[in-house]
Amino acid sequence: MLLLVLLAVCIFTRYPVDAQTLNEDEDIFNQDVFGADFLQHRLHPPFTCSDTSPSPTVPTSVEFVKAADVKVIAALGDSLTTAIGANGSTILSIPFEFRQVSWSIGGYGTYQNVITLANIFKLFNPKLLGPSPVMTFHGRPTTVNETGFNFAVTGHNTLNVSDQIRHMIDTFKSYPGLNFHEDWKVVTMLIGMNDICDYCKNKTLFSPDNFIHYITEALDMMMNEIPRTIVNVVQILQMKPLREVQRPSLGCQLQKSFCSCLVRPEENSTELKELVEINYEFQRRLEKLLHSDRFFKKDFAVVLQPYLENSEPPRLPDGRIDLSFFTADCFHFTVKGHEELAKGLWNNMFQPAGEKDKIKTFSDPVKLICPPKEHPYIYTRPGADSSAPTLRRFSVLTLISLLGVFHML
Repeated sequence: MLLLVLLAVCIFTRYPVDAQTLNEDEDIFNQDVFGADFLQHRLHPPFTCSDTSPSPTVPTSVEFVKAADVKVIAALGDSLTTAIGANGSTILSIPFEFRQVSWSIGGYGTYQNVITLANIFKLFNPKLLGPSPVMTFHGRPTTVNETGFNFAVTGHNTLNVSDQIRHMIDTFKSYPGLNFHEDWKVVTMLIGMNDICDYCKNKTLFSPDNFIHYITEALDMMMNEIPRTIVNVVQILQMKPLREVQRPSLGCQLQKSFCSCLVRPEENSTELKELVEINYEFQRRLEKLLHSDRFFKKDFAVVLQPYLENSEPPRLPDGRIDLSFFTADCFHFTVKGHEELAKGLWNNMFQPAGEKDKIKTFSDPVKLICPPKEHPYIYTRPGADSSAPTLRRFSVLTLISLLGVFHML
């Protein structure tokens, strides 16, 4: 189906009838593909924090990195991060990757134009390297001048993410103006939904065991080869609610191509119940892997950001799905959805393990927070260690109390 869409786009753009028809068709095409009101919509109110300054000296510890200390931003993942169709209005937009508005790395305009993680970081460091500047076309060769440091590839599974990381490392080492060893980097990775979508096609290849194997391999590569890096691993979504995203349109039929293992089974079928359980197992196994100091050292940390873990799709007051959050294929997010993803991620980065917000529903807009005055740094301490200082203090106090008791005896 996607190939048919690509063919239709190519024919439509290559063979105009005459000059007048060409101009009319271009207007329609531009409106359909690029969105009718994106450049004209009202600006977001400014987001200001009392402290946007960097540290007095470049931090040497991953536990003391402020937002303004971050010099480089990058992203890894699949079509959710390439932002397939995100700023389009019809099926014609689906082959286009609107990387410039992608939730984790889009660099279009400023924060007031579109809210992305990169545009929020730009408020703290306007010279940030890596935000994606323009859109790309799926399947067509691209350069870093087009993608920025968005190394995500539409259609990739977890088994492919190490290839993205190798590309990222090679780019970092050769990119003009980037100090590979000294600059602090933030990398965001969201991968695994395509494994769920493809699970019924190969239950061994896309098993929870293999998911964790390839995630571990990817994180090891980054930890061993990239200095001064904070990696956001975003917990994957519960995908069953996406079955409810429906329109009576050709575009929605693409769901069956993108994610047949999720969309095709009958409700309450054994196949669907198994897939839902596999989805939960992916989440559980990822949380278990990252709830330790396995990927934590002085200048490197991997942090699980769980804000999407239990999120429900946005709904209208009458209970129906709010389709304004979804593209013409009824599967990917529009700019409106990408902005909520970006805000949720930013907030999680400045919340400690065990106290990170989890979005219940996208119907309620996420309110951005500023880095807390008492802890203006990105939280990087693993969940397993987050309570250690409290435990140590308790142990010392307990010991002192016991010594006092023994002394009185």
